[in-house]
Amino acid sequence: MTKPKIEIKKIDNIAARQVTFSKRKRGLFKKARELSTLCDAEIALIVFSASSKLFEFASSSVEQVVERYNLHPSTERLQHSSEELQVRSSFHFVLRKEVADRTLELRKLNGEDLQGLKIRELQKLEKLLGKGLTRVSKAKDERLVNDIKALKKKGVEIAQENQRLKQIQGLANDQGQSSKSTMICSTSNRAKDSDNHDDSLNLGLPLFK
Repeated sequence: MTKPKIEIKKIDNIAARQVTFSKRKRGLFKKARELSTLCDAEIALIVFSASSKLFEFASSSVEQVVERYNLHPSTERLQHSSEELQVRSSFHFVLRKEVADRTLELRKLNGEDLQGLKIRELQKLEKLLGKGLTRVSKAKDERLVNDIKALKKKGVEIAQENQRLKQIQGLANDQGQSSKSTMICSTSNRAKDSDNHDDSLNLGLPLFK
C-alpha cells in the first residue's frame, strides 16, 4: 500500500504538533549532515520552536557560516535592500502613527471620543478650542471689515461715475439748446429779410402823371 499524503497545514492538536516537530527536526538535521558530508558543503541551520526554544546545526559553526553569508556579494545587495526596506517601513510606521494621532486629535476637537479623557485633559482641550475660536472670530471680523471697505470703495466709484455721466449729459443738453436757439434766430432773420424785400413784378410801361 502507498503511504497516504499528509496535508501541509498547521496541526491544531498541540501534542501532535510537538511530536511532528521533533520528528521533522531530526530528519532535517540528518539530511543537512548527509549533504555536508557527501558534497563537502558548508551548512548552518537555525530553528526556533513554537515555544522559542533554539535548535541549531552547522558543518563547522553557525557564526562562521553566517559571517561568510554576510560577506557574499549577493548578500551585501540584499542587506542594503533590507536596510532600505527597514528605513522605509520605519518611516511609513511614523507617518501612520502621526496620521492616527492627528485624526484622533481632530475627533476630540469635534467633540468625539472624549470618554477616556481626564478633567485636566478636557480643560486643556477646552482651552485649545477657546484659542481656536478666538482666532476664527478674529479672522471673520477682519474679513468683514475688508468686505465693508471694498463695498464703500465700490460705492464711491459708482457715485463718481454717475456724477461724470450727469456732467456729460448736461453738456450735451446745453449744446442742444444752443443749437436750437441758433436755428430759431436764423429762421427769424430770414423771415424779416423776406418781409423787407419786395418780390412783386412791375409789368408794362411806367405810368406818367
